[in-house]
Amino acid sequence: MKTGLFNWRLNNQIRAPEVRVIGADGKQLGILKTNEALSKAHEAGLDLVEIAPNAKPPVTKIVELGKFRYQEEKRLQKLKKKAKSSELKEVRFSPFIANHDYQTRLDKVREFLDESNKVKIVVVFMGKQMGSTNFGYTLLKRIKGDLGNRIAIDMEPKFFGRHLAMVISPIKKGKVINDANDSNNANAY
Repeated sequence: MKTGLFNWRLNNQIRAPEVRVIGADGKQLGILKTNEALSKAHEAGLDLVEIAPNAKPPVTKIVELGKFRYQEEKRLQKLKKKAKSSELKEVRFSPFIANHDYQTRLDKVREFLDESNKVKIVVVFMGKQMGSTNFGYTLLKRIKGDLGNRIAIDMEPKFFGRHLAMVISPIKKGKVINDANDSNNANAY
């Protein structure tokens, strides 16, 4: 039976000759012939639902289908709440940015990091500024220094046309950066 996100086989749809059966009370009844498991489910006035089709033998459960579906949907909702997907946010800088503008954008980067988002920092070069690419690397090094040990670098600075980009992510609490590796990376750019 296909219901929303779930795809369970019910009762006569179960094709395996033997199944591991979990009773309505949650206790294992053992490995039974599928016909035997179906008759136990019908005796209880419930359905036999295949919950783990890839197991050897497949795992089935004797349940009231409506209640089971409701519980699975609630469980899925809880998992979605807990698993916040991190987004990639982008903040653009100019290689010759004024100090106040720099601080404003750096505050925005900190805000994104506090929300557990990855941040793509892009230095945009216009016209003749392409002759001074070293200022972009200096700016990224300054940003990295200002953010300190709260970030991890996911992508080292790299040029994409006229854009110098670096991707950073927040370090989870309890994780520590190795300062020896940190100083080696600083010399790279």
